[in-house]
Amino acid sequence: MLARLPAALRGGLTGLILGLSTFILTLCMVPPALIKLLVPIVAVRRGCDRALTSLASAWVGLNNAWIVAVRPDARWDVTGVDSLHPRGWYLVSSNHQSWVDILVLQRIFHGHIPFLKFFLKSELIWVPVIGLAWWALDFPFMKRGKGRGARHSDLKTTREACEKFKRIPTSVINFVEGTRFTTAKHVAQSSPYHHLLKPKIGGLGIALATMGEQFEALLDVTIVYPHGTPRFWDLLRGRIDAVTVRVQQRPIPPDVLGGDPLGDKAYRQRIGAWVEQQWLEKDLLIDALLRDAAGAQR
Repeated sequence: MLARLPAALRGGLTGLILGLSTFILTLCMVPPALIKLLVPIVAVRRGCDRALTSLASAWVGLNNAWIVAVRPDARWDVTGVDSLHPRGWYLVSSNHQSWVDILVLQRIFHGHIPFLKFFLKSELIWVPVIGLAWWALDFPFMKRGKGRGARHSDLKTTREACEKFKRIPTSVINFVEGTRFTTAKHVAQSSPYHHLLKPKIGGLGIALATMGEQFEALLDVTIVYPHGTPRFWDLLRGRIDAVTVRVQQRPIPPDVLGGDPLGDKAYRQRIGAWVEQQWLEKDLLIDALLRDAAGAQR
């Protein structure tokens, strides 16, 4: 039914569904979140975690439903997720072009890996509604102090905050480019890649330093929109007719695990070399996928 409505009305309705579902499910998280905060019994807190994760998964499932309903004929070409499992520990790395990417990632990984979590700045815990949801779901919050001593203290605090993930299957995502790709940013950076910005290893380095031994693989994700980068409004109104995603499991080399991304220059260089090789391969893959899409249209 949604697909038959005018585009603007589709967008308004799906936007309303997204806003209401986010608000309502976040409110539903308040009781188990408070119990988890106030009751120091491990079994009780585990039960709360299961309830909170179920609510978050329900939110993703609802989003997936309206994405399909608003454009049922969209072509989703996804490979590399069938061998994953929802009780694993994964570090997810992806290129980043649009806010749409987040819902794309949630859709393709739903039921295949644990609910995706981001490293967030500590100030974001105060964002109305969604900040509470992030806290309840144990998103790792990072402080960013000034000065070397403060940064090392922040890294120690982040490590301690991630200790809980040794008991809970977790997926942590990092957009290595640090921002969404645009032509202007690409030119300003003088990026050596055709379809990517230069990688920034800061967030990835923290993830590897705090949780590296826990991850069983890096999931290297490449997202391509064959008909151009969409805006979030395009997703809401059903204007995205094709999405291509390739997921590759990569082993994490031992020499990029558990080091000091702040004080060890050689450690940062090892991570940088590892990521740059991935970026070279990703750039070529995007080029090939776009060529294939252009050839299919002829």
